[in-house]
Amino acid sequence: MTNSPIIYVVSDSVGETAEQVTRAAISQFEHINVSIRRYPYVEDKLHIDDVVSLAKSDGGMIAFTLVKPEVTEYLIEKAGQEGVFACDLLGPLMRQIQELSGKTPLYEPGLVRKLDEDYFKKVEAIEFAVKYDDGRDPRGILKADIVLVGVSRTSKTPLSQYLAHNRYKVANVPIVPEVDPPEELFLVPKEKCFGLRISPDKLNQIRKERLISLGLSDSAIYANIERIKEEIRFFDGVVEKIGCPIIDVTNKAVEETANLILNRIRNK
Repeated sequence: MTNSPIIYVVSDSVGETAEQVTRAAISQFEHINVSIRRYPYVEDKLHIDDVVSLAKSDGGMIAFTLVKPEVTEYLIEKAGQEGVFACDLLGPLMRQIQELSGKTPLYEPGLVRKLDEDYFKKVEAIEFAVKYDDGRDPRGILKADIVLVGVSRTSKTPLSQYLAHNRYKVANVPIVPEVDPPEELFLVPKEKCFGLRISPDKLNQIRKERLISLGLSDSAIYANIERIKEEIRFFDGVVEKIGCPIIDVTNKAVEETANLILNRIRNK
């Protein structure tokens, strides 16, 4: 064997998992100089023949994560014939999980990477929802997958977060009679916008409860029924100008409203 042993990391996907496990094992040895050579997307016998031949000529070993049984079996057989040690990093654990759960593996390469990408997309969407919450930066309107429009206390923020967990970038815009809506609201495709409408009486009740929870008087203008009606009339004018769908959230849970929006988005 050479002074610098070589471990050939073989995978039917990009090989990140196999390399990380191999490096974790190497880290347990002091003063060791081991080279790692990654061979991704190995899915046929020709590729396996090549890597086994290289490992043999270099006096190295193979660490692999292959999910297809026929490919795994061929690699183990070929390596055995050539006197090359091959370590299956994934197979034994998959077999134990299969025995424990009674379920059959999918045998589909690259699922870990797909899950990672899905996770990071969700995180990105959540960060987007926080950054562009409550009209903080109107530039987010043009970047969003979904734009929510409504007066105060129509569940815009929790709805934005719920949709973000479904990997949609959401911006929400509060509608207030004294403030002109951002011009970006009228530039975004109307199919991306959703107006959240609520009955004045229900909103009056919600706002009074909110004031009381903050230790304030429920007679403040914020919860005044005439003021609420004025806000809703202004909201109606804005969403009519946008031409976007309107959802009545009066007696709907956040999840119910979100499902209505997701159905419309997915069926466009």
